Amino acid sequence: MNPYTALCSGLFFPLHERLKGHDSVAWRKRLEASQWWSAEQLGEQQLRRLREFLQRIGRDVPYYRDLFQAVGFDVGAVRSTDALRALPLLGKSEIRANLERLQAAGHGPLTRYNTGGSSGEPLIFFMGKERKSHDVAAKWRATRWWGVDIGDRELVVWGSPIELGAQDRVRRLRDGLLRSTLLPAFEMSQENLDRFVATIAGCRPAMLFGYPSSLSLIARHAQRQQRDMRGLGIRVAFVTSEKLYDEQRALISEVFGCPVANGYGARDAGFIAHECPYGSLHISAEDIIVETLRPDGQPAAPGEAGEIVVTHMATGDFPFVRYRTGDIGILGSKPCACGRGLPVLEDVQGRTTDFVVARDGTVMHGLALIYTVRDLPGVERFRIEQLSLDLTIVRIVAGPAFDAAAEERIVRDFKARLGDAVAIRVERVPAIAAESSGKFRYVVSQVKDPGSERGDANA
Repeated sequence: MNPYTALCSGLFFPLHERLKGHDSVAWRKRLEASQWWSAEQLGEQQLRRLREFLQRIGRDVPYYRDLFQAVGFDVGAVRSTDALRALPLLGKSEIRANLERLQAAGHGPLTRYNTGGSSGEPLIFFMGKERKSHDVAAKWRATRWWGVDIGDRELVVWGSPIELGAQDRVRRLRDGLLRSTLLPAFEMSQENLDRFVATIAGCRPAMLFGYPSSLSLIARHAQRQQRDMRGLGIRVAFVTSEKLYDEQRALISEVFGCPVANGYGARDAGFIAHECPYGSLHISAEDIIVETLRPDGQPAAPGEAGEIVVTHMATGDFPFVRYRTGDIGILGSKPCACGRGLPVLEDVQGRTTDFVVARDGTVMHGLALIYTVRDLPGVERFRIEQLSLDLTIVRIVAGPAFDAAAEERIVRDFKARLGDAVAIRVERVPAIAAESSGKFRYVVSQVKDPGSERGDANA
């Protein structure tokens, strides 16, 4: 390991985490030991943690205290993770209706987050330090699978306002110390693509991190420029927040001369699974229980596609129990050749975000528009359709808090992104279907917000 990297991962970042009150360093060490346990050992630990988690929320969280009593759920009788099936699923509507009652009595500091969620359904929720520590530890462990660590040069192509809107002096100092460079993913103009390619070539990062769509667009641009990026020493490209297509994986790998490591997760559901060098998406089973369910709510069989439902056992301050992600996936039944006992997600579907194109031809990530809409009060569900370069329609299921000022904000922000001459039409509708029609060339819908999947090892 590079001496500076060793200093960052062994001193600077642990100090950073301690100052934030996070226990991520200790948890990473535990996770790096438990990943080699057998499936049986992991299952036993998972069951112990589940019992402790359920006892805690049944005692401290008003929503679950009342729910357990209403359905006659006896935590003491839990003998396997299958016992979770006695509890109802948790969706965005239940969280919105019980935002206060989902907070544990005597909880520690909570950070408010919001997400566009799948199908453009905004969600506000809270995250405590325990959840942050576990998520950082799980991502950190997966990073080290690929022979890179905190302190190795990293280039991040990202678009979340949390990351891009908080580049204050302290954050810039931290990123500089940890040798992490952040580029905005939203606006892919020719000028910006030139700059991104030049920045990667000058930075010579050990790892890339970003949306597969954004990294593949940069890779294609470098290819067209006949820029040789293979000799930069990039060891791995981490991608997340969207479905990774085979052609994207091949292009990124070819242009940058490195393997591509896929990740699956979201700000609300957590860091669910990470790809190992042997090609398997391993579930962070020490903290997370994943179910896949048929439309009737029954468990999908091994190899059968079903909706991914997550129980995150590090969310005691604001619990996520049987949380519906809206994504479709397949649970694997075979162990991975890497030797880790962690269970495997064979496939994940439904995390697609399209690009949109401004009137002047600038290509930008669909999230550039989504972030405006999802943060407005009164937006219960939304769908954005770019029918042409001259017309974009925003359909909104609006609550009482959505007013004329919010509508004006959408028009103003969209015109600033797409061009002043572009017609922006805001339509209030009674309902929006969860599935995307795929009817239009550019459709921004069914977006799984990337949230903290930047993986903050730098959060």
